[in-house]
Amino acid sequence: MALFLDQQFAPLPDTNEIATKTFLESVSHLPHFFDCLGSKVFAPIKADINGNITKIKAVYDSDPVKYETLQQILLIEKSIYGSEWPKVGATLALMWLKRGLRFIQILLQSLVDDERDEDNPDLIRINITKAYEQALKRYHGWIVQKVFKAAQYAAPCRSDFLKALSKDQEVAEEECLTKVRQFLINFTATVDAVYEMYSVMNAELDYLV
Repeated sequence: MALFLDQQFAPLPDTNEIATKTFLESVSHLPHFFDCLGSKVFAPIKADINGNITKIKAVYDSDPVKYETLQQILLIEKSIYGSEWPKVGATLALMWLKRGLRFIQILLQSLVDDERDEDNPDLIRINITKAYEQALKRYHGWIVQKVFKAAQYAAPCRSDFLKALSKDQEVAEEECLTKVRQFLINFTATVDAVYEMYSVMNAELDYLV
């Protein structure tokens, strides 16, 4: 289960401040999640997440002390960019990144909750659909929505997906799901904290792509 368990997200402090360096180290491994879905249809999502991570890292690397936390990045960029903010800089990159992270979180949570299509119980289409509709669909125009619809039908079966999450090792399904549940604890808390930060700072945007 190296994909997840070797890269556990750190528990958050009481203040819910997110250390930028630790966050970037943790999310840098997540684009490979889309390789487990087994179709090149998911490549644009992977590329988008990679691109947003790169943009945030560039800002952090420019002054690691100044941008020590994600909260500091938003506050400083707000003062720098004025009326252009939040549709600019690392603030915009993190806004889109958190949506990709939410997609992963909802998909994995749906799997461990054993949500299945009664007619096709070994397909994960229902889990991908739920994740897409709750995390991304509202921000996509009809062209992008059609691409995602094709991606849902290109998804692997449940058993193949769980095997991919386990680095193609033969692992019992429940053992794999137990490890995913453990991963989700700090991952979900981190994603929730980023969403809360955007809500508090009124930094959320609803434009379509």
